[in-house]
Amino acid sequence: MQDSNSNELGLYVHVPFCSTTCDFCAFYQERPSKKGFEQYFLALEKDFLAHLPEQKFSTVFIGGGTPGLLSALQIKELGKLIKQFGVLPHCEWTVEVAPNEISKEKVEAFLEAGINRLSLGVQTLDPVFMKELGRDHNVSRALEAYQLVRNAGFKSVNLDLLFGAPGQQLSDWQDDLRKVVELDPDHLSTYCLTFEEDTALYAKLAKGAISIDPEREAEFYEWAWDYLPRQGFGQYEISNYAKPGMECRHNVNTWEMNDWIGYGPSASSQINGVRRKNFSNIEQWAQALLTEQPLHYEEWTELDNQDLARDAILFGLRMNRGVKVNRIAKRFAMDQSVFSGIINFLNALASEGLVERESGNYRLTKEGRIRCDAIGSELPELSEQLVAI
Repeated sequence: MQDSNSNELGLYVHVPFCSTTCDFCAFYQERPSKKGFEQYFLALEKDFLAHLPEQKFSTVFIGGGTPGLLSALQIKELGKLIKQFGVLPHCEWTVEVAPNEISKEKVEAFLEAGINRLSLGVQTLDPVFMKELGRDHNVSRALEAYQLVRNAGFKSVNLDLLFGAPGQQLSDWQDDLRKVVELDPDHLSTYCLTFEEDTALYAKLAKGAISIDPEREAEFYEWAWDYLPRQGFGQYEISNYAKPGMECRHNVNTWEMNDWIGYGPSASSQINGVRRKNFSNIEQWAQALLTEQPLHYEEWTELDNQDLARDAILFGLRMNRGVKVNRIAKRFAMDQSVFSGIINFLNALASEGLVERESGNYRLTKEGRIRCDAIGSELPELSEQLVAI
């Protein structure tokens, strides 16, 4: 497989429990229960034992669901379990938390467990749109939670924001960002609201109660792209901004097509040329592990270097630094001629003002970033020829 200079290996743990379902959320989740927590931790240890890597993890990301629903004792137990299977010194260790689940006791447990980066899902500081999104916290609780984690000593604190809520105007988004900047987090993730099937928002869309406005969404994107860098938040990906040196290593490693292993129900992995997904059902996932049945997965896709190289370009274009095709060719032991179709495609985009070219590097312009999803869907496949350098 790839001949990469990077030895980065990521670990993702999915904690599936949620006390409520936000109107926009389509992630797999379970209602918390004593039985569910017990079953989860028993099976999670088996999951680790069944998928032990040869190297230690350089990044850890605990997501959900709502990891903050774990008790302080369970948080420490999870940290102990992860450390048992090996993390590198100076490992970036992130946990996602909702404001309502934050407490001083849990914050102390996160730090004791080894977590040094916390991502707080505030989504908005506008009470009207917070209600529209179906969040179970209010603005004052979000601010209280932020101050608690900000003062706790985490190396980095991220705030997750959503824009494009029904009825939201550009001035509302501007006010939201100004308020967030005043809080002075280390990192910001700003995501355009999507309407996923099987969500309350999608049902409203299907009934015609709300509508999608791509032009309005483009205005929101562009204003953030202009405003946040002037406030000291460097944009490094279409939706992500960071103070210097505070970029999320786990996400960057994933976008670069480095390997990661996912543990827990519905968790995805990319390891040793295979992309797989665990069952999105805690009973099905746990039963197979606890009864030591042959391992099966909800999804399983074998990858070759052509797949990985194309995806490295696809996700690399989302990053502000862009991509150098010759470096990707070298990394995946491929002759650059294999990329001729992609190079021609990128050159054509450059002639349309959607891509900038400089010394073999291709990066999207502002207009290109607006059309990133469409560009990605049109990115050519690599040619069949595969020649090791």
